[in-house]
Parts: sequence; structure tokens; C-alpha cells
Amino acid sequence: MAKLLLIRGLPGSGKTTYAKKFPALHLEADMYFERDGKYSYNADLIKNAHAWCQRTVSDALSQGLDVIVSNTFVKVWELSNYALIAKKHNAQLEIIEMREVFSQAHDIPPEVIQRMKDQWEQFIIKDGLPVKQT
Repeated sequence: MAKLLLIRGLPGSGKTTYAKKFPALHLEADMYFERDGKYSYNADLIKNAHAWCQRTVSDALSQGLDVIVSNTFVKVWELSNYALIAKKHNAQLEIIEMREVFSQAHDIPPEVIQRMKDQWEQFIIKDGLPVKQT
């Protein structure tokens, strides 16, 4: 059975570093913005980035590969999209939350990180899917 590990956390929490410790396909929506070793973020393309990430996860799970996705996953519905993909492919789902504070790779302004903190949603698992905790 393939496994899907979702690693959530604010920028600089150690998601990417932690993900690289596992022998699995590692994906992030940010990878969509990397070309020739250079990162060039474009907010207008963020939906495309997440769609690409989800398609790639689905394709990998359909091949029986283990996959790790490290994204911020601030909102629970973002986790749910991947949980549904795991369910579709009968993959084992695990969600880990990173809470450390390290330096971050993409120079995200502090006010953006604070906004993410303010919007952060906690979840519970219900019927195998993450649900917003109320």
C-alpha cells in the first residue's frame, strides 16, 4: 500500500528539511516555480502550482509510490484535497505538523507569516479525512 505523508507548517518550520529524510517522492507546490535551479514565485499562478502538485501526487500514488507533500496547508480544506486523493488510490495517509522556527528559504515578509498564523486552522480526523476543529 502506498503512503501519502502531508507535512504542514508555517514558512521556516522545517517542512522541507524533514521531508528530505524519507525515501519517497517529495513534492511542494513551490516546486512549480523553480526553473533551471531558480525560484521565481508568481502569485497569479498559485492555483496552477497546487493543481500541478495534486496531479503529480495522484499519478505517483497510482503507480504505488510513497509520496511526501510539504506545503503550509494553513486551511484544512487544503489537507482535505490531498486526503481525497489518498482515499481514491487506497493510500495510507499521515499528517505531521511542524512547529519549529528556523530561517526560511523564500524571504516571505513577517506580516505574511503573521497573517498565516492568524488564519491557521486546527483539524481532527473524521472518517479518514481531516475536518476543521471547531
